[in-house]
Amino acid sequence: MNADGTHSTFRAHGGMAAMLTGLAEEGRALAVRLLAYLCGIAVLALIAADIAAKAVPAADEEPVSSVPEHAWTPASRVQPAFAAPIHDFSAFTESYEILRHPLGGRKDFLSWSAEDNGTPNTPPVARIELYRPGGELAVFGSATHEIAARVAGGNPERVQAAGVIETKFGEMPLVRFFRRNGAARESCIGFARSFETPPLQISGWSCQGDDAPAQRRTVACALDRLTMLSAGNDPNMAQLFARAELRRAGCATGPTPRTDWVTSTGDPLLRGSFAAMKIK
Repeated sequence: MNADGTHSTFRAHGGMAAMLTGLAEEGRALAVRLLAYLCGIAVLALIAADIAAKAVPAADEEPVSSVPEHAWTPASRVQPAFAAPIHDFSAFTESYEILRHPLGGRKDFLSWSAEDNGTPNTPPVARIELYRPGGELAVFGSATHEIAARVAGGNPERVQAAGVIETKFGEMPLVRFFRRNGAARESCIGFARSFETPPLQISGWSCQGDDAPAQRRTVACALDRLTMLSAGNDPNMAQLFARAELRRAGCATGPTPRTDWVTSTGDPLLRGSFAAMKIK
């Protein structure tokens, strides 16, 4: 080492430079790893947001309970679980159908149709559907969307809310719609209500009657007559219908039914709009 310490100073400066260079390289490596980490988080966040956007319906959309019809198959053996003896439908042919879904859902249909008059694909005059969902359904839609999915080609704008009526199952929301039956244009009343325990939806429609009050009377009478023949080892289903029977108001069996707010000639005071939207 020189007397003035020059050699030692150079070595000290060289060591400091090497240390600073090492720290700089480690800093760059850390920054690269941190940037890659943040980019990974951002990509995962975008993927999660995309999945959530597809899974959650928009605010102006409403879930509809129907699933692709091709997934439903007719039951091999039809053992009716429900019945509805209705005097107004005595002139029509009654049929019973059961559809099952691979994920456990079951639909029971009670339909009343006019005798074959040579017109193909004549729709039923009236129908009651009892839907017990399985794993194929998470939530039911409103009466408007449910009836639209069945009779209006899935277009809720062709179905108009028409208030509610009191039934033995509680308040039943009504909707009004028009349909084509051959060359004729028919006015019909639809209904739908769902229950959480047990998971069940009762829905349907009636095109029987000359005017809206008569159609509401027919719907009220049909629901009053709807009974359960077999609960299928479901105690909650049995309790639901047992409680409903205690609230049965009664439905006349003769051609001249009792007159009340449902069957009167004037429109009853119902909640909701009663204006029907014309379908072209």
